[in-house]
Amino acid sequence: MSDLKNKVILTVAPTGAWPSKKDTPYVPLQPKEIADEVYACWKAGASVAHLHVRDDEDKSSMNYDKFVETVGYIRDTDCDIVLNLTTSGQLGLEDEARMRHIIDLKPEMASYDCGSMNWLHTSVFENSPRFLEKLGTVMQENNVKPEIEIFDAGMIYNALYYLKKGILKAPLHFQFVLGAAGGMDATVENLVFLKSLIPADSTWGALGIGKGHLPIMFTALALGGHVRVGMEDNILYSKGVLAKSNVEFVERTKRIVAEFNKEIATPDEARAIMSLTK
Repeated sequence: MSDLKNKVILTVAPTGAWPSKKDTPYVPLQPKEIADEVYACWKAGASVAHLHVRDDEDKSSMNYDKFVETVGYIRDTDCDIVLNLTTSGQLGLEDEARMRHIIDLKPEMASYDCGSMNWLHTSVFENSPRFLEKLGTVMQENNVKPEIEIFDAGMIYNALYYLKKGILKAPLHFQFVLGAAGGMDATVENLVFLKSLIPADSTWGALGIGKGHLPIMFTALALGGHVRVGMEDNILYSKGVLAKSNVEFVERTKRIVAEFNKEIATPDEARAIMSLTK
């Protein structure tokens, strides 16, 4: 395996919880189209796939059967992309409904949203202490690496508390999610600040939602971090121009990373960087 210091983990988040076919006809929403999009992004070079699912009406969901179907389609191919499943695809669920697919499917990674927040100024994105302790324990029991999603600085301190308590294990992997209404804005200054708070042995990536997409990508690369792209975070390739597939974001990111004299990590290189056990 080549020098990992020069490798950038590229996560693709193809679906998310909010875009609909009315927003863009190109967003994949049902299991087969999500799996096909993940496969195409993997062929283009993506290291990790962060997956959400939708219900039969294409609404945001944590439908267990949809996760089983989507992951099954991907695992039935030669695709070795790292699978990272959300635990937060739908608000207001019981704890078990957010974890059942993790226990049964045992992805290599899953999201661990390290605190509650006012979501889009309309509702509460609840991640209670009870849930976070339960989820961290379940992840350790099933050898699933938490992707600690950070929307605000206080969430980092929550993660450090759970690390000290043994609910999380070092080395931690953080994903800074900037630009969500109710969280920290997608600015260079905010990313620099957040990065300064995490333990030195941590790995991390960042994303900017919407117009913050490229500025945060450039900043993350300049600071030695990893990146995430995809229609979960941004449906526009450029101002007023819809991306026709998630592959377009992957291809552009490869070009940008090359300009930094770096390379996109293969899935196995991503595993090594984040201390995953395949």
